[in-house]
Amino acid sequence: MARITPKVSVLTPIYNTNPTHLRECIESILNQTFTDFEFLILNDSPENTELDKVVKSYKDDRIKYFKNEKNLGIAPSRNKLLKMARGEYVAIFDHDDISVPTRLEKEVAYLDAHPEIGVVSGWLQYFDKDNHVHQTPQDDGDIRIMLTDNCWVAHTAAMIRKPILVDNNIEYESFYSPAEDYQLWARLIDVTKFHNIQEVLVNYRTYSTNTSNTQKNKMDYMWNQIRSHIADNHTFLRKKFEHEYSRDTLFRMRLFGIIPLLKIKHNWVLLFEFIPVVKLRWK
Repeated sequence: MARITPKVSVLTPIYNTNPTHLRECIESILNQTFTDFEFLILNDSPENTELDKVVKSYKDDRIKYFKNEKNLGIAPSRNKLLKMARGEYVAIFDHDDISVPTRLEKEVAYLDAHPEIGVVSGWLQYFDKDNHVHQTPQDDGDIRIMLTDNCWVAHTAAMIRKPILVDNNIEYESFYSPAEDYQLWARLIDVTKFHNIQEVLVNYRTYSTNTSNTQKNKMDYMWNQIRSHIADNHTFLRKKFEHEYSRDTLFRMRLFGIIPLLKIKHNWVLLFEFIPVVKLRWK
């Protein structure tokens, strides 16, 4: 029997998006190896008719295109998409990034096989001269510890079980924009587990007009507020972070001031930064 509702809802709010970037974004989803999805695109810049032309040029029934009557902002737009989503899983995806072809397939397979996990994400590869890969910790325990210090779950690469959000009345909060993604993870710490697939799932575009650059001061302020809130409510996790992770950068020696010689990471003294020599015991 054919599925009446899609397994996955891909949610993409757009706002004055570069048309070329939007095409690359859309095509990366339409070309996924996993095909049982709906692709919800919400235009939060309704006066931008150029974006209408781009989206409507794709004759694919999986695309559902909507426009806000007026600009609502990113958090309300994300919440509107969440309410419209019919899928069991929701895949978050930003308007100017590119998902690798197997992204949805791998995330669905992981969630299907691990019912205790509510959020799965993966690594990002940046569009820059070095093709830098942003690596994130794999297991729930490590992710929880590191969330007390930073947002170690890539939002644009994440897939979430929708019932967890609905059953716990969790949604994006405008107050914390432009760090609404970090606040979402802060809320979800108490109700589910996380996992990061240890490979690149999304190619991430960064440039001078990124929100993280144009609103850096506000983002830093909100991140500090969220970080403090998590630490206050999860003191054990914060202490684990201070004990196991913050020491990573406290000690580093270089041969001739250039070649990495010794480094401490996760309480191990590493020779040339990768050969374990001795494990330290901290009191």
